[in-house]
Amino acid sequence: MSKQPDFDLTGKVALITGASRGIGQAIAEAYAAAGAKVVLASRKQEALDEVAEIIRGNGGEALPIAAHTGDDDAVNELVAKATEAYGGIDIAVNNAATNPHFGPVMTAEESHWDKIMDVNVKGYFRVAKGCASSMKARGGGKIINIASIAGLAPQPGMGVYCVSKAAVLMLTQVLAAELAADNIQVNAIAPGFIKTKFSAAIWSNSAINDAVMKQIPQGRMAEPEELTGMALYLASGASSFTTGATMLIDGGQFIGNAIG
Repeated sequence: MSKQPDFDLTGKVALITGASRGIGQAIAEAYAAAGAKVVLASRKQEALDEVAEIIRGNGGEALPIAAHTGDDDAVNELVAKATEAYGGIDIAVNNAATNPHFGPVMTAEESHWDKIMDVNVKGYFRVAKGCASSMKARGGGKIINIASIAGLAPQPGMGVYCVSKAAVLMLTQVLAAELAADNIQVNAIAPGFIKTKFSAAIWSNSAINDAVMKQIPQGRMAEPEELTGMALYLASGASSFTTGATMLIDGGQFIGNAIG
């Protein structure tokens, strides 16, 4: 009989950025339910504490640490605290992102570009770099970058964000190639439109929301929990031969135009 896929994360330590709400919170809760000790990171300690209490209330183990991924020193301190508490890191989920500009790309300021690229791209690099040595020492690891369908096709009003997410996809491939020899798998999840506070500018505007729904064959946005199955696969032993991949979870949006 062939060996069945192993999705168990017992004994693993997972660091998730942007874990105070939305996609990051959903992934953290799923990992804790699968047995991982989860390190929760975002900018606001109070919000992280609330998520940690939910996880603990469900029998999981969580360590909330406020950290801004746009700050190199803060990321290094985050990794150091996680390592001190749990001995190392096996899984890193880069989810923290920002988008301070909504509108035509030609109206974006230099400050918008700097902020978006620093958090959405360099922030992912900082976390990966900070965790890689620990993963190598522990015999391997998993890095999961939350990208976006916006990195594969232009989205109205999100030009700079689109460019940043396209960079995340290439960063994923570069890291996958460079870290493969250390048994570290690096993959990306590219969600379509997920109903979170981050996407409120879309779903709270009826005109924009209606236009977006027409692009999605399934005719709806996803809930954050609908990403957790893929996130669990990419964090577990089941994905031992998957690296450098981008997993679309978009209700068919990317291929929607093909059917008219």
